[in-house]
Amino acid sequence: MAVVKPFKGLRPPKHLVENVSCLPYDVMNSAEAAQMAKGKKESLLHVTRAEIDLPAGTDIHSSVVYEKAVENFEKMQKEGWLVQDKEAKFYIYAQTMEGRTQYGIVGCAFYEDYYNGVILKHELTRPDKEEDRMTLTKYTNANIEPVFFSYRAVDELDAIIDNIVKNQEPEYDFVAEDGFGHHFWVIRDAKINQRIEELFATKVPVFYVADGHHRTAAASRIGKERAENNPNHTGKEEYNYFMAVIFADKQLKIMDYNRVVQDLNGLSQEEFLTKVADKFYMQKMGTEIYKPAALHEFSMYIDGNWYKLNAKPGTYNDDDPIEILDVNVLSKYVLDEILGIKDLRRSNRIDFVGGIRGLGELKKRVDSGEMKVAFALYPVSMDQLLNISDTGNIMPPKTTWFEPKLRSGLVIHKL
Repeated sequence: MAVVKPFKGLRPPKHLVENVSCLPYDVMNSAEAAQMAKGKKESLLHVTRAEIDLPAGTDIHSSVVYEKAVENFEKMQKEGWLVQDKEAKFYIYAQTMEGRTQYGIVGCAFYEDYYNGVILKHELTRPDKEEDRMTLTKYTNANIEPVFFSYRAVDELDAIIDNIVKNQEPEYDFVAEDGFGHHFWVIRDAKINQRIEELFATKVPVFYVADGHHRTAAASRIGKERAENNPNHTGKEEYNYFMAVIFADKQLKIMDYNRVVQDLNGLSQEEFLTKVADKFYMQKMGTEIYKPAALHEFSMYIDGNWYKLNAKPGTYNDDDPIEILDVNVLSKYVLDEILGIKDLRRSNRIDFVGGIRGLGELKKRVDSGEMKVAFALYPVSMDQLLNISDTGNIMPPKTTWFEPKLRSGLVIHKL
């Protein structure tokens, strides 16, 4: 069963939360981070993207960047921009996007659960990104940003969250620059904190990594490494745990994750469309944006026109957790067989566009001449994600896109 515990959160005073909090490190480049932090000396970006305080062109993986992150992190605590709670507790973090709010519990997961099959993943990690987050955690001795987990809903946990949200004023409540609402409650009742811990330990057999595979892997490696190197290890040390926001599966909605490709692999447009039509029923939809409406339906944009594509029988298997996935169908029969893109993780001929940007972004990138063709997919469902994780399978790269992103800086876990 899942181990999750309360912790003494390090977090900003109410009046500073909007200045301290920021988007996660991996949704921006250095220049964008610098712009976002402009005029905000309290911003956590000075820790998560510390290169913004160093000369332009500084290698973001160099020791001076991590050392600057430590310096900035210590300053934030010294100045009172981050203050640690005196008692261990759970927190509730909610996000609102387009009138819909999702509620999660903030606690600390157990690193051993990553190795013993309790924390299930659905994506492979890249060693360089994993190493970067591991290094930052080692330098700062803290989980600066949370990972994003899901679990199969438990009625009593739902009721606890609902009761607190309805009867207690949120500690933080603001709309960020991205237009999304962020709401945060501190659970101060010791009995409720204890009951939450008990419910996870008795009712939740596994956690699912929804987003943050690299941070999860990095945090688990640190716990394992410190345990092995501590001759007096007891299993109760704070380094055994790492911070997560944990949402019930029914709270979450996965957005589409789309593809744009630079060229047609030496084919003329007519040759390309003929080959696509071999595996898909194809219908020209005109110049108006067309969005896929069901599983195994795709939209394609090329030369100013949208096409509806429906995968033909035999290209998918609805009884197989991987073969049912539309990303798998597109990768196998178009990206690989027709366009010659064998490795989605390494090819520089393809790029990926999160659904939050809309299909207009696909059109824009093709119309500009940067890309030749774009594909929009019907989003993966939470049931599909859980099924893949349960069966020990791995999704193709860039399959799921979650929004809103977890805001960094609402709470930090010190090791």
